[in-house]
Amino acid sequence: MQFFDSHCHFDFIEFNADRPALWQACNVQGIAHLLMPGVTPDQWQTAAQLCEQYAGLFYAAGIHPYWIERQSWFQADKADLLDSATRGKIAALIQDEFVISVNESAVHCVAVGECGLDKMISTSLELQKQLLVVHIDVANQLQKPLIVHCVRAHNELIALLKKSKANCGGVIHAFSGSYEVAQQYVDLGFYLGIGGTITYERAHKTRAAVAKIPLDFLVLETDAPDMPLQGKQGQRNSPEYIPQVAQVLADLRNVAVHEIAAVTCSNAMRLFHCG
Repeated sequence: MQFFDSHCHFDFIEFNADRPALWQACNVQGIAHLLMPGVTPDQWQTAAQLCEQYAGLFYAAGIHPYWIERQSWFQADKADLLDSATRGKIAALIQDEFVISVNESAVHCVAVGECGLDKMISTSLELQKQLLVVHIDVANQLQKPLIVHCVRAHNELIALLKKSKANCGGVIHAFSGSYEVAQQYVDLGFYLGIGGTITYERAHKTRAAVAKIPLDFLVLETDAPDMPLQGKQGQRNSPEYIPQVAQVLADLRNVAVHEIAAVTCSNAMRLFHCG
């Protein structure tokens, strides 16, 4: 079996002490591919360098909502506004990262993001929406998929994606919601990122949704070092737990785990053009 962790912050400092051994352990389990989402421009090159060091790694370029207020262009007195010059600067930063990747011996930058909407942070939702539209525009220009973060903002995100269509689709990272919400994302051309949430028996709506949505629209992820699985609360999450997520998904769907591995890996390879 081969697995693809479609969302793992493998570049974060939490993995600095044991990264080589951990990736070797992942490979032994069949975890052959991993994508590191972008969170801030300062981090993109770290991810790119890791892609050169470890076979099977890929990354994305984007600005996570949580990091917006840490950017040099953020102005607290204009917290609800991205002027045209700033929009252009952000778009150019992301586009340049793809140019750099193309000029290397192998193309490792395969998606735009992590971007999206988060109602649990102080940054205004209006500013988050404006920045998300910038990411969508860049993804459309580059013909790349999006990696989308959404926390308690499904209605707002779906409305925005209907208005500003992402032509190459993408992934709704760490999907948590009902079947009806899941189907709306699928109808918009998105895959659903399935991770540790489904290991919690209390996640009734999400577990029911992933049991019903066609497997062709699901990809696996860990979001490591965050979002630990049930029974591992308070511990560092790890890409080596992807097979456990796959097993839970297999149990929910009443299919063999090798089918989950094969289809979700194929889905991710196809979406990110990693094959």
